[in-house]
Amino acid sequence: MAKIMLAAMPFTGHVTPLLAVAQGLVARGHDVRFYTGGAFRTRVEATGARFVGWRAAPDFDEGDLAATFPRLVGKRGLGQVFINIQDCMIGTAPAQVDDLAAAWEDEPWDVIAGDELSIGTAFFAERSGCPWATVAVLPLHLPGPQGPPGGMGLAPGRNPVTRARDAMLRAAMPLLSRPLMKPLVRARESAGLPSATRSFDAAILSPQLVVASGAPLLDFARSDRPAHLQFVGELHARITAEDDLPPWWDDLDDRTVVHVTQGTLNTTPSDLIRPALEALAHRDLLVVVSTGARGRDELPFPVPANARVAGFLPYAALLPRVDLMISNGGWGGTLAALAHSIPLVIAGGDLDKPEIAARVAWAGAGVNLRTGTPTVAKIAAGFDRVTDGAGYRESAARVGAQLRSLGGATRAAELVETLL
Repeated sequence: MAKIMLAAMPFTGHVTPLLAVAQGLVARGHDVRFYTGGAFRTRVEATGARFVGWRAAPDFDEGDLAATFPRLVGKRGLGQVFINIQDCMIGTAPAQVDDLAAAWEDEPWDVIAGDELSIGTAFFAERSGCPWATVAVLPLHLPGPQGPPGGMGLAPGRNPVTRARDAMLRAAMPLLSRPLMKPLVRARESAGLPSATRSFDAAILSPQLVVASGAPLLDFARSDRPAHLQFVGELHARITAEDDLPPWWDDLDDRTVVHVTQGTLNTTPSDLIRPALEALAHRDLLVVVSTGARGRDELPFPVPANARVAGFLPYAALLPRVDLMISNGGWGGTLAALAHSIPLVIAGGDLDKPEIAARVAWAGAGVNLRTGTPTVAKIAAGFDRVTDGAGYRESAARVGAQLRSLGGATRAAELVETLL
């Protein structure tokens, strides 16, 4: 038995994959602690891990980030991305280090593993020298000599012009990421570390082990990835879903089912849910909507007769019954859909969503609407492309087979053990 500390930024999309890793490590007999926000205590303890809460670090509400980080008020798009990284991810890192140092003083561990935006984990590992793994819960932004930089929503170039574009963008990345370097230097100094010498993307990933959710087919099949990077497919915890089923669940029987979701961040329903409902209102199918918040089982507008709404839906029960997903492109939901061979229509508007939409489209497993606020006509056209074109379903099945072959949480736990 080893002592292992896991850490995740207090976002559902970051915590959920790490919960699966915790479950895998506990099943293998390890003593696991899990450092994250207080909203996730119950879910952490359900895995058998011991909860360690944010104390010195500000324990924020992911549904109201602006309450803790006021510079985010009214921000969307690239402005939201940079402020989110500067204030929420980098700005809280020194306090995360203080929390981890207190937990270490109380009871040292053998290995620490955190998601790629738990920057305090990277700082603490560097300061203490303890073995460190990154569990990548987002599409990889790992720098390399191929393709465009990650996060731009661009597929790798296939001709001399687009390959030259990729090379120019790679060369420009130090300039493009300059707004992150000063906050990173300040945070490192506050944590008792020397000034940054590597780029932000390189500094947040472990040089010892990167356990990546996803699959090579969703990484543009790049050949420039380092040996310490290992894909493990979808990271999902084992849960009992039946207790959470809504009263209308039997309506799904013998129906074509389309699932619509905007994830758990930027969930204004008029962005995607409302136009999707209008686009599908008169079709012979059932639209199942998740609002992204437990207990928020209604929408602020009338819904068509062929729609059903719930705040939270257990994917283990829902996805085997879904024929197509219309999504904002959250990584966890995208991987879950593709692991069930479900093709997608993605309206990826901000944060990492355009990147995810580009990867799914490149793999042939879905349609990229290239906006987070699509019109009714655009959603209808995307839906028709996926349902009329047999290739999307076959490609989703091919990606799904690769995701399922990579071992998931069990393989992730085995890889973390290699650092012991």
